[in-house]
Amino acid sequence: MNTSHAIGLDIGGTHITAAVINKTEMKVLDFSLCKESFDSNRPVDEVMNIWKKVISTSIENSKIKDITGIAICMPGPFDYKTGICWIKDQSKYEHFYGLDIRELLLETLDFPSDFPVLFENDAVCFGKGEVFKQQENLSKKVMAVTLGTGLGACFIDKGTSISSGNSVPTDGEIYNLPYRDGIAEDYVSVRGLLLHYKSLSNKDLNNGLELYNLAKNGDKQAILVFERMGEDLAEVVIPWIKKFAADHIIIGGKIANASDLFLFSFDKVIQESGLKIEISISNDNEIAALLGAVSFLCD
Repeated sequence: MNTSHAIGLDIGGTHITAAVINKTEMKVLDFSLCKESFDSNRPVDEVMNIWKKVISTSIENSKIKDITGIAICMPGPFDYKTGICWIKDQSKYEHFYGLDIRELLLETLDFPSDFPVLFENDAVCFGKGEVFKQQENLSKKVMAVTLGTGLGACFIDKGTSISSGNSVPTDGEIYNLPYRDGIAEDYVSVRGLLLHYKSLSNKDLNNGLELYNLAKNGDKQAILVFERMGEDLAEVVIPWIKKFAADHIIIGGKIANASDLFLFSFDKVIQESGLKIEISISNDNEIAALLGAVSFLCD
């Protein structure tokens, strides 16, 4: 059997991760995983040069000469068919609104204009990848949620992503659901955590890691902020767990690394609602997202 290889990219508001994936075995090649943190609000050419460096390093380290495609996990709003970015007023990719990311990427990499490039929602990639990692999920209804600079979600029924119909929200998205005084993402995201902490302490923090470290060092207001986020997340997802009749909810994304601070409050609200559902925290979000993205190249 001929083995083919593709580049998987996980692109977030503050990071890019690349790896070369063996599409036949759906495995990340040794030494090919490469990542870098960056400010996505920098000028377009600077951001693209960072992407180029990470992708080139990944390919070089993999020792693979023949790459057959690129599969990219990208946060929304984004036109995944055309590759046009519609992210606006979300504290990320401020200069990318309306740009053709496929064209930009191929030009930056000096790849031919017809080279296969596929885009998919980052939360959907994560969910699909988690299903690949845990084969028992192929027989279940799974809701996957990603917590980071944004709030992502996907709904997977026996391995198939569902984004329409009455059992899921519009486009399978939960970030824009009305919640309290705004939308869900205003409360369940890094931005939401930092704003809540400022409202309690009158202190501005630079990022979620600072808040996490404060909480781990016993800052009661920081601890309270994470606990409240767990409650908010539960209240956002409960109606859709019920409508979708999900068997399993998987939580990933950068904030999932702080699950020791919010999982108890999340689980408490879920149990109080009377729901019986398996709850998991992903232990390697990025690998799951990369595998999930490349799986769409195989479809």
